[in-house]
Amino acid sequence: MDIYRPQPQAAVIGSRVSMREVMQQVYLWMMAGLGLSALVAVLLATVLTEALVPLLLPAVVVELVLVLYLSMRITKMSAERATTVYLAYAALNGVTLATIFFWASLTDIWLALFATGAMFAAMSIIGFTTNIDLSGMRSYLLMGLIGLIVASVINIFWASSALYWIVTYAGVLLFVALTAYDTQWIKRTATEIEVAGMSSGEATVRRVAIIGALKLYLDFINLFLYILRIVSDR
Repeated sequence: MDIYRPQPQAAVIGSRVSMREVMQQVYLWMMAGLGLSALVAVLLATVLTEALVPLLLPAVVVELVLVLYLSMRITKMSAERATTVYLAYAALNGVTLATIFFWASLTDIWLALFATGAMFAAMSIIGFTTNIDLSGMRSYLLMGLIGLIVASVINIFWASSALYWIVTYAGVLLFVALTAYDTQWIKRTATEIEVAGMSSGEATVRRVAIIGALKLYLDFINLFLYILRIVSDR
């Protein structure tokens, strides 16, 4: 969302940063976060038992706190602190992701991962290359996200199979759209930095890269989980 956009700062002496350099850092940090989450999830799954799963609830709470803290404070953090918080969030998310091994087979997980990667790559390319301004989608995507959360919470108590599948397919569509929207937002922000003539000194570039990586990381993880629900039919 636009509230995350780092504020323009004075140019620093040094080589000018290019838009592509920023985009490269975004995807590198996104992949680092995904890799860390996967590593933690696989390692924990080897020792985790169903009886211990309820003990992971505190990790979910800490995850929420970290992602809100990073989202709201990113422009005021040092690049190093932002990176540390992002990686800590990715590691904690790996802890909770370890639970998927209890309700999905390895075949389903690999299939969902492949499908997610293909859909994510396609929509990210579209978001990067399209000449259509996707910023007008912001309010609709926000309303869709809020509606998805509300419907998911309601269905915890209602336990409707029909609503479950409606939420699942709506989730896939929403995060597919968010992938394209967020990619274009990152490209636009990186272009503004390039045009403003900012240097490639670590602070501004790293902060933009981390918040961009977080956006795409969340899009990928949520898309994966919704696709996994469809693939595993559970």
